Amino acid sequence: MANAFQEGLRQLDKTCEIIQREKKITIKTEEIEILKKPKRVVEASFPVTMDNGKLKIFTGYRVQYNDVRGPFKGGIRFHPKVDLDEVKALAFWMTIKCAVVNIPYGGGKGGITVDTKKLSQREIERLTRAYVRVMANIIGPDRDIPAPDVYTNSQVMAWFMDEYSQIKGVNTPAVVTGKPIEIGGSQGRDTATAQGGFYVFDNLRKKLRIKKNQIEIAIQGFGNAGLNFAKIAADHDFKIIAISDSQGGIYNKKGIDIKKAIKYKKENGQLRGFKLAEEISNEELLELPVNVLVPAALENVITEKNVKNIKAKIIVELANGPTSIKAGEELFEKGVYVIPDVLANAGGVVVSYFEWVQNIRHFYWDAKKVQNNLSYIMNKSFKEVWETSQKYKTNMRTGAYITAIERLINAVRIRGRA
Repeated sequence: MANAFQEGLRQLDKTCEIIQREKKITIKTEEIEILKKPKRVVEASFPVTMDNGKLKIFTGYRVQYNDVRGPFKGGIRFHPKVDLDEVKALAFWMTIKCAVVNIPYGGGKGGITVDTKKLSQREIERLTRAYVRVMANIIGPDRDIPAPDVYTNSQVMAWFMDEYSQIKGVNTPAVVTGKPIEIGGSQGRDTATAQGGFYVFDNLRKKLRIKKNQIEIAIQGFGNAGLNFAKIAADHDFKIIAISDSQGGIYNKKGIDIKKAIKYKKENGQLRGFKLAEEISNEELLELPVNVLVPAALENVITEKNVKNIKAKIIVELANGPTSIKAGEELFEKGVYVIPDVLANAGGVVVSYFEWVQNIRHFYWDAKKVQNNLSYIMNKSFKEVWETSQKYKTNMRTGAYITAIERLINAVRIRGRA
């Protein structure tokens, strides 16, 4: 993630300037500085015994960015490109995201530099437990609550919770979210990111008065978020003409049968070779003549290099940081509506919040209650961000940041932190 943290800080500075200019209020330098620096950064190396009996050393990170509105909250990703700059950027975005949807969390993020495709399940389990052991003293239900992210899932969270519980000597389901339902997970958590993204997309579609039959969708990324967004959109009769995974994409102008594509992906481990569509690259997918583009893979895929070729009129950022700031400004000038990641993919942390509440209360909700509450928060958050962006005549990303930063600075002032 090239200079992602600095990109986030530039967005912070830009937002603070707008707030001060438009509202004619003064934000103290020290208040901004609190939001510019993570509270705690942990980098740790730890050995893991591989299946062949040899030890291998891995590097893991946890960045606890800001807890002025509540405990740190953020996922853990296992990926070969994980480094400290990336984790800091993601932790910063989590701080903003939790404030955008107004849930009582701060922001954090963690990760391990590893290619899990080269590890067995037993090795991934030992890796997870080793990471928990080095981080156990800085996490906890009232301190820092991790969750799944890229190449981590409910099983990894189950191992995480189990190891932490053994270390502390007491069963502690609230230490992580995104767990299997059998051990304290929440209904609706596995589809929450996609479902939240669909709610805000449909809100925008209605605002712009675009009919369903006028919509064509391309989705880059077919992991949890992208796959479930495709499934939800298809179930609501939207036409999806392109999807892709890390190996490449498939395209059919008449529409892709998503159920058959999911079945093919599960059986073959990739989308390439699906006979009911033609193959395209991930780069080509981004530039297709669709009116809705959903980047749901990794960061920095829409930049100054390809922004002029983007033809979509609506971009739903299910991935974290898929659009650079400069590219986002160019898109705004072209009349493209970008639903920013800090709103579009916030459904995951919202339902994580629900899971945490259920764990603490030892009282669990049915799927209907989860969906009703998720719908309420996402619809309300969209309305606030939309109205703010319209009021200040800016893009939705800046509208989201204005909403979040005002809440964060108010919390700093009320707590007397600056």
